Amino acid sequence: MRKVAILGIAALSLSGCDPEVTGSTNSCAANLYSQYNPKVMDQCVNACIKCDHGNVATCTTSCTLKGAQ
Repeated sequence: MRKVAILGIAALSLSGCDPEVTGSTNSCAANLYSQYNPKVMDQCVNACIKCDHGNVATCTTSCTLKGAQ
C-alpha cells in the first residue's frame, strides 16, 4: 500500500514536467517574428537564445532535434 502511495505521488509530481507547456516561449517567439516557424533554423535559434536564454551551441542542437533546417 505504501509503494502505491509513493508511486501515485511521484506520478502526480512528474505529470507537470511537459516541456511544451511553456506558453511564454511561444508568445515570446511570436513577438519576435510575426510568422514564427520553428522549422526555420534562424528563427528557431534566435527565439531559443532570446526567449529561453540559451546559447548558440545548445539552441542549434535543440532546433536540429526539433526538425529545423
